[in-house]
Amino acid sequence: MEETPHIVVIIPAFNEADAIEKVIAKIPAFVEEIIVVSNGSTDATVQNATNAGATVLNEPRKGYGYACLKGLDYIGSKTHKPNIVVFLDGDYSDHPEELTKIIAPIIEKNIDLVIGARVKKLREKGALTPQQIFGNWLATRLMRLFFGAKFSDLGPFRAIRYNALLSLEMEDRTYGWTVEMQLKAIKRKLTYTEVPVSYRNRIGVSKVSGTVKGTIMAGIKILTWIFKYTFKK
Repeated sequence: MEETPHIVVIIPAFNEADAIEKVIAKIPAFVEEIIVVSNGSTDATVQNATNAGATVLNEPRKGYGYACLKGLDYIGSKTHKPNIVVFLDGDYSDHPEELTKIIAPIIEKNIDLVIGARVKKLREKGALTPQQIFGNWLATRLMRLFFGAKFSDLGPFRAIRYNALLSLEMEDRTYGWTVEMQLKAIKRKLTYTEVPVSYRNRIGVSKVSGTVKGTIMAGIKILTWIFKYTFKK
């Protein structure tokens, strides 16, 4: 990148009071702003994130995409815009200090989108449920089959150039946010890559993979996006 990178992090969080301070504390100091979007939390997520130094927004409408879009609306309202936006979960399953690995291809090679791939050798046992592993395999296999994509994961820890992100015109409000971003990146011919990242068992119970309903709804949304783009002219 020719310009000095200005980096912000968006963390969607729903009832992550026990984890959010740990996440924020591990984010590298060069990040300009950490934005935690409380997705209708009823515990101490807001207070703990505020105490840890984050900018805290409230999005009462439940859904990962709603939270991410709230963060983007906030960034868009500011005069000073970032060069890079990083998305990171608030449950401490990712290793926030690996943000340097995530942004490196953007800074060094001018890549548009970087996905943190939760590879098996760097993944703590049990950190991904069997349904998550199968879902990732199926989704990325279909993207490879239909679009020639080279993704291996739909990992939430990711970085993208801000202007590239705006060009995607993201719209999904719930479970399809990650796959929508990757599909649109392919369709709009953005450059992308993956970097292997560490992954551990989250603090607390997952609101998606930890429930039968969440798992089914996430699977349906992901497949809907893939088939939507497969047959879209």
